Amino acid sequence: MSLDDFGAALPRPKPDFVPALTPLVVALVVAPFIGSASSFVTLTAAGLAMGMMIFTMASGLTLVFGMMDVLNFGHGAFISLGAYVATLVLLPLAHWAQVDSWPLDLALLALALAAAVVVCGLFGLIFERLVVVPVYGQHLKQILATIGGSIVAEQLLYALFGPDQIALAPPASFRGAFVLGDAAIEKYRVVATVVGLVVFVGLTLALNRTRIGLLIRAGVQDREMVEALGYRIDRLFVGVFMAGASLAGVGGVLWALYREQVHASMGGELLVLCFIVIIVGGLGSVGGCFISAILVGLIDNYAGFLAPKLAIVANILLMVVVLLWRPRGLYPVGGR
Repeated sequence: MSLDDFGAALPRPKPDFVPALTPLVVALVVAPFIGSASSFVTLTAAGLAMGMMIFTMASGLTLVFGMMDVLNFGHGAFISLGAYVATLVLLPLAHWAQVDSWPLDLALLALALAAAVVVCGLFGLIFERLVVVPVYGQHLKQILATIGGSIVAEQLLYALFGPDQIALAPPASFRGAFVLGDAAIEKYRVVATVVGLVVFVGLTLALNRTRIGLLIRAGVQDREMVEALGYRIDRLFVGVFMAGASLAGVGGVLWALYREQVHASMGGELLVLCFIVIIVGGLGSVGGCFISAILVGLIDNYAGFLAPKLAIVANILLMVVVLLWRPRGLYPVGGR
């Protein structure tokens, strides 16, 4: 039995488009309460951008759980590390970032993202070898070990970069807004949305259209069979963990430029949103994570405009409502 035959035998779930329509339904329901069309467009664009940034961070977490069955509560450390890598790349090149040139500023952003991918991937390798390997298959111990690893990593960041926040302004071309009639859409939010979409398309193609993606998915379904064909699943899973850490680092770069500041605890603060996203989307589902992140971004911005006092708990309420509707999330994977 060849690998291709095994891949062809993998179960193919019937397409379910209802969950994918939930962001559109939410937008249509909220639109009459916004009052102004320009405000609605601005809030929706902001929500989409926020959703894409959260997706980039959460996709690494859902990838690691879906492919490796590992609950990594240390994921926030990779987000913070990616943000600090951005400061190491962009601050020394601040004079270039002040030039109002789209090609130059996109190149600077690409450099920061590439550096975050490499550094966070290597840190992910160390984290996986030292913290995760001893607790494979033991979820309770995974939670305790990864939380402990996250605390150590956060304190190391404090020791290396200090306790103060570091200002990180986006490059000159990303400042300001595109004006569409009475609506204003921040340029950086458009950039962040595009990066998030690229990450989603890349992940989807990698998992469904490449040999490595096929090996990983097959290993999740039947690890013993794939190993019997001569493949080392443990090495593939190390690569998956490194990819998850790299995605967290990319999200950290995007979020740091969005908030225009970096501090060591930012990853821990965002980890709550990441877990809400992967729970609502369905544990281990990249597509569900994508839809869920858009929902979280939209509701956060709509609630912040309509009822600021409820904005803090809006996403918790979203999670409760979705789980009452679909207890396993929007797009559950396997028996999870």
